[in-house]
Amino acid sequence: MNLTALSQLDNRYTNQLQDLVPYLSHYALIAHRVRIEIEWLRFQSEHPELTHVRTFTQKEQDLLQSWINTFDEQQAERVVEIEKTTNHDVKSVEYYVKERLVQTSMADVCEAVHFCCTSEDINNLSHALMLKSAVENVYLPLAQKLINAVSQRANKTQNLAMLSHTHGQPATPTTLGKELAVFVYRWQRQIKQFKQTEYLGKFNGATGNYNAHVAAYPNLPWQDIAQTFIERLGLTFNPLTTQIEPHDYMAELFHAFIRFNTIALDFARDMWAYISLRYIVQKALANEVGSSTMPHKVNPIDFENAEANLGVSTSIFEHLATKLPVSRLQRDLSDSSTLRNIGPAIGHSCVALQSLLKGLNKTAVDNNAIKRDFENEWEVLGEAVQTVMRKTGYENPYEQMKALTRGTNITHTDLQTFIQTLDLPKEDSQRLQNLTPETYIGLAPQLVNHIL
Repeated sequence: MNLTALSQLDNRYTNQLQDLVPYLSHYALIAHRVRIEIEWLRFQSEHPELTHVRTFTQKEQDLLQSWINTFDEQQAERVVEIEKTTNHDVKSVEYYVKERLVQTSMADVCEAVHFCCTSEDINNLSHALMLKSAVENVYLPLAQKLINAVSQRANKTQNLAMLSHTHGQPATPTTLGKELAVFVYRWQRQIKQFKQTEYLGKFNGATGNYNAHVAAYPNLPWQDIAQTFIERLGLTFNPLTTQIEPHDYMAELFHAFIRFNTIALDFARDMWAYISLRYIVQKALANEVGSSTMPHKVNPIDFENAEANLGVSTSIFEHLATKLPVSRLQRDLSDSSTLRNIGPAIGHSCVALQSLLKGLNKTAVDNNAIKRDFENEWEVLGEAVQTVMRKTGYENPYEQMKALTRGTNITHTDLQTFIQTLDLPKEDSQRLQNLTPETYIGLAPQLVNHIL
């Protein structure tokens, strides 16, 4: 544990976030910049129309690929060392690649490194690849793991009748499974939107016009060349930009994170409430302490931890989504420092999802407590009675049931007596008399099937 770290992500939660390090750390940014510079060099060698670069041998191509594959923290430290002289992070990457080329048979192609590029050509592709990899390889599998866990719980409890609470008051019954399924369905919609994300890239020079490109090779199809290079990296070509890729796709992606976070926050608070109602109980672990002074406590700390981290994550994403698409004229550098907070935003979200999973795995349903809550809540059947009265033509049925049930606890006998005074068709009357709060669950069990 790093006791001097300013961020909890680099202290308390470090071990939980190791999977994100290859994609969102400062080391990852350097590694991706190196990759883009090398990929561009290799790409140029494959196009004879770019006469300033000779065709590389297979051995040389393999060597360049190995530099990408074996890039490690020691190599990244060399880039950082060069930056101390250049005072420019991307230029230091260019010099690093040239430094390695000089030591090989490819010293003659050093000036093809960073050819026609502005720093943002390297940066925007690096950030897009980092984001794409982090989302697809770390975040979405974790989110899906949570969805699967809640879905399994929903399926197991789809028939478990439970008293609803609207405005914190007893209300029309439901099933626990259906209420959990609501969250699953909401998350599933967001996952679809994550998977539809386009990660855009631009490779068009200092102000987005291919100025240097045309100066060097006026007759080449530079837009096609840029598009081919970007798409080879697995990204989507943005044909019209300033010096920077405008980050609109990032804003769209970050809003998807915000929505997923918001649903997760809603879930965390509902789980907390179900624990408070004792519908859900937490497993007491022998070595854990719930309170420093009250030995009996088993606090819902995992759901509270998730709530805190979701709040921090969403706050950062909100700033990223509104700040990054805004840049003065053809560019300013305010996006540069902002982009460095993508890691913390996703990191706090991942910590939260892990906490929800941990909390869920430490809980069990208390069927008896749920059933016990039905015993004195016969007034929730007032909705059913007044609806059948409406169907059969009674005047003011709502008002009649309001007079009987509002602000009071009626008994089963009270309700039966009232129903028997009504002139209802025999079938309707019998159905109402047979109804109990526990069986008044409508189509709740069947609704769970929508998450399958």
